[in-house]
Amino acid sequence: MNITPQFVFDGFGSLSKIGLINLHSSVVMEGEMWAMAAPGVSIHTSRLKVGKITVDGIDAMMESPELEQAARLVAGSPIDVLCFGGTSASFLHGTAWDRALITKMQSWAPGVAVTTASTAVLAALSALHVGTVGLATPYIDEVHERAIRFLEENGHQVVKGKNLGIDTDQALAEVPLEQVYDLVLSVDDPQASALFISCTNFRSVGAIRALEAALGKPVISAVQALFWHSLQLTGVKGARPGYGRLLNDYIAKSASFAGQASEPTNHATA
Repeated sequence: MNITPQFVFDGFGSLSKIGLINLHSSVVMEGEMWAMAAPGVSIHTSRLKVGKITVDGIDAMMESPELEQAARLVAGSPIDVLCFGGTSASFLHGTAWDRALITKMQSWAPGVAVTTASTAVLAALSALHVGTVGLATPYIDEVHERAIRFLEENGHQVVKGKNLGIDTDQALAEVPLEQVYDLVLSVDDPQASALFISCTNFRSVGAIRALEAALGKPVISAVQALFWHSLQLTGVKGARPGYGRLLNDYIAKSASFAGQASEPTNHATA
């Protein structure tokens, strides 16, 4: 007797498997990536321990042998692209620092496409032909100033910026989306061609569509840019609609997004 089983969506990464190095106390980035991911794109995470979100705390994390271990572990999954998910940790000491991190990751994950949050942000700004920016961050002053320095040494003048002064990773994630929205509005300026939201444990992607509608210009977040760059590096149209101009060319237009978890898929067997 022939049976036609009814399957439901199971989240398997049949199009692309994204490997992500995340901070041990971070709870925002994975959820936001899954929210943006179309069926067939999956996210797989390694973690490393972080202390305070200060220059000294970030340096200690980046010098730890846990970084290499986290990269090698998730790269063995296997995956299609390896992402480093710490924005401040990748821009902290400038462009050369970020590029050196890329080189290390390539040696730890040979044959896999590699990117960092900071590399992805620069690629996103270039893709949208962005020059000047308004900058919103949750960081303390010394880290916020490093973000400005990184953007400006790469040709993106920060015409207006504001930061919240938070130095613990858990507290970053506790900022409500409404406050993030207001923060981004406050750093808009007529001279800013786009707005950038830095930090991967700072909620952002749920507000991007509303911000772009209110401001009439692109809004880029670190998590959105990292997800976008992962799709770009693997050539996959694997984004859901509704998460900003940056992802428009990567939307999986043929995918069904309504009720996908409960829609059965026919798979005939003998």
